[in-house]
Amino acid sequence: MNLQDFVFYSLAVMTVIAALGVITSRNPVNSALLLVFAFITSSGLWILLEAEFLALALVLVYVGAVMVLFLFVVMMLDINLDRLREGFWKWFPFGAVLGLIMAAEMGMVMLSKQFKPEVIGIPEAKLVDYSNTKELGLLIYTDYVYAFELAAVILLVAMVAAIAITVRNRTDKKPSDVAKQVAVTRNERLRIVSMPAEKKE
Repeated sequence: MNLQDFVFYSLAVMTVIAALGVITSRNPVNSALLLVFAFITSSGLWILLEAEFLALALVLVYVGAVMVLFLFVVMMLDINLDRLREGFWKWFPFGAVLGLIMAAEMGMVMLSKQFKPEVIGIPEAKLVDYSNTKELGLLIYTDYVYAFELAAVILLVAMVAAIAITVRNRTDKKPSDVAKQVAVTRNERLRIVSMPAEKKE
C-alpha cells in the first residue's frame, strides 16, 4: 500500500464515520460540525481524484457559506429537541427501506457493465499543462451554456424571492415606498412662496 492509497482509505473512513455521526448525534450543533468535517474529507477525496474545482467549490460554498448559515440558525433558534425526536421511530422503517433501495441502486450501477466509466485518452504532451478546471469551464460555456445560464437565473429568482418573503415592515422605522418616490410630481415637493423684497435703509 502506497501513500496515496493510505490517504484515500483514511479519508474514506473518516467521511463514513462523520456521516454516521451526523445522523446519530442528538445535538444539532454537533451534527452540523460533523457535516462540515464530512465535507472537508470529501473535498480531500476529490483532490485525490484530481477534481480540484469540485473540491474547492465544496469547501467554499458548503463549508464556508451553507454550513455557517446552518450553524447560526441552529444556535440562534430555541429548538425543542424532545419534540424533534418524537417521530423518529415512527418513520424509521420507511427511512430504512428507502436507504436499502438507494444502496441497492448504487450497487447495481457499480456492478453493471453499462455504467463503467469511459476512459478518455489525453496525450502525454498535454498532461503537463492539463487543468480540469479549464476543461470544465470550456465545457460549461460551450456545450452547456444555456443550461448553466438557466440555472443561474433560477438561483437569482430564488434569492430575490427569499429576500422578498423575509422582509417585514418594522413599526419603529418609517419604510420607504420606491413606487411613490418615483411617481412624485414637482407640485407635491416644491412650493413657491412669493415674498416682497426687503429695502435697505
